Amino acid sequence: MSGRLLRLVCTTAVATGIVLAPVPAEAGPEPAGPARPAERTVAELLTDLQRLYREAEKATETYNGTEERLKKQRAEVKRLDAELARARLSLHDSRGAAGRLARQQYQNSSDLSPYVRLLLARDPQRALDQGHVIGQLARKRAETVGRLTGNERKADELARRARKALDGHIALAEQQKKQRDDVDDRLRDVEKLLASLTPRKLTELAAFEAAGIAKAQERFIASGALSGDGKPSAAGDRAVRFAVEQVGKPYQWGAEGPASYDCSGLTSQAWERAGTPIPRTSQEQWARLQRVPLGELRPGDLVVYFPEATHVAMYLGGGMVVQAPRPGARVKVSPIAANPVLGAVRPDPAGEPVRRYVPPRLPAGATDGSDAGYAAAYAPAAPETSAR
Repeated sequence: MSGRLLRLVCTTAVATGIVLAPVPAEAGPEPAGPARPAERTVAELLTDLQRLYREAEKATETYNGTEERLKKQRAEVKRLDAELARARLSLHDSRGAAGRLARQQYQNSSDLSPYVRLLLARDPQRALDQGHVIGQLARKRAETVGRLTGNERKADELARRARKALDGHIALAEQQKKQRDDVDDRLRDVEKLLASLTPRKLTELAAFEAAGIAKAQERFIASGALSGDGKPSAAGDRAVRFAVEQVGKPYQWGAEGPASYDCSGLTSQAWERAGTPIPRTSQEQWARLQRVPLGELRPGDLVVYFPEATHVAMYLGGGMVVQAPRPGARVKVSPIAANPVLGAVRPDPAGEPVRRYVPPRLPAGATDGSDAGYAAAYAPAAPETSAR
């Protein structure tokens, strides 16, 4: 295996934290079944590889969504615990006040009730004043008892909600672990396929993929889907420049910087740095952000891919995007049609375009490497591009 191709396979393994299984030097006769990698066409191999990548991406975005829910659940558990602590302190104070009131009533008790003593008083005005005081004491007693009862109910309710929130946190953590294992399993399948290929097959695979993307981009531009670039908003300009600054950093599933990114980690962090927080996952970005026609794209808009919205990139202008493509790749600039386009969304629809826009300077090698993300099961020689 040539040095470059060996690095291609090993880089993927390092990025995913998986050790490639060695290929046996000798293999005995195999039972009849599916064709071995060496016997399959490049198109078939690439279709399988892209299917595996796409399954891994779907699992990654599911994991990312659970991680976001887990973050919110952690915050809710923390908030409820703090509120419960305050409620218990208030309940303690209320019980102390009720105890003091009970002691006062015991110490002031006599054979004659306060009302009878008022009737026997010689000074009517003094009797009225004492009556007012007694009324205040009665109201105070009622308020103390009511406060004690209310605080007890509140503390019980908060304790119930805190237990429920903690149970939810534990369930989400277990779910996240299963999803992490699922991603690892799917990426292990990718590594097994890559490790089974000869250097010649890897070279053919890369060339075949690049040719398919070039054809897809040519057809996409010829279709007129892009009618010219608009100018970004000020926030969009900041988001684009941040994304371009990340070019060359490795893809790592579940990562949102600063050392590495996955696809939606890059786009969400770019807009976070621009001052406009957006959802973490590509599916949520597609579902919750305002959609824009492809003919109205401006730098900073997000281009979403595949029917399940499992991949996302940031539009740069000129029919190009910046993206974190897949494990083993790095953040790079790619043709917009490197993957089947689902549509586009705009994080800041109310943002006014800047008067003058100078695109950021791209670093050297910004377009090097694989452009394909987690493609559907299609042969790159005839890719499908959907612009919905």
